[in-house]
Amino acid sequence: MGQKVNANGFRIGITHTWASTWFARGKKYRDYFLQDQLIKRHIIKKLADAGLSGITIERGKKVSVVIQSSKPGVVIGKQGAAIEDLRKELEHTFGTTFTVDIQELRAPDADANIIAETIQGQIQRRMPYRRAAKMSMEKAMQAGALGVKVLVGGRLNGAEIARSELFKEGNVPLQTLRANIQFARRHAVTKFGTIGVQVWVFKGMVFKNVAQVQSASLTTPKSSS
Repeated sequence: MGQKVNANGFRIGITHTWASTWFARGKKYRDYFLQDQLIKRHIIKKLADAGLSGITIERGKKVSVVIQSSKPGVVIGKQGAAIEDLRKELEHTFGTTFTVDIQELRAPDADANIIAETIQGQIQRRMPYRRAAKMSMEKAMQAGALGVKVLVGGRLNGAEIARSELFKEGNVPLQTLRANIQFARRHAVTKFGTIGVQVWVFKGMVFKNVAQVQSASLTTPKSSS
């Protein structure tokens, strides 16, 4: 099972927690769910160059958005102007009150989302996919990852027949639920077609609660309300 499902969803409640934290019934659930998707798409489009790793949404009297980024300076902007503009945009677009917090990644080179985004960008800039994958894996291992697996699939090198190629370094125990494994997927659009990039990063076994695991890879959040 661990080889076939999304490693993040497989471990929710064990080493991962939900990206959206709220409760609703009936039509309100549908509305909140769709709004969460639109909020995330808006932020990803707005902060495409900010090295985003994840977006967490919590609902109470306000909608609290926490952005995990490897480049917090890009998100915050000069004297906090960029993050304030983002908050105002969200409030204007979705018609509710927002608070926006930024969390800086301590080891971005060992983050699956950052690795997948890096490989995607390099493939789109016509760098050989093997070199892109191996360079990213080497950096991840140096940054403290215990294992990295990268799967690249599509018309590799412009070949007529699509195929996939797997790169692996270290240990990645996908079926062990206590293993803190982060998974990310990206699509590199090239002139030959779309090339898929999947990344698994193993960060060690977990013997503590989910909240401690989540905070271990992040620094103190910086907020704008």
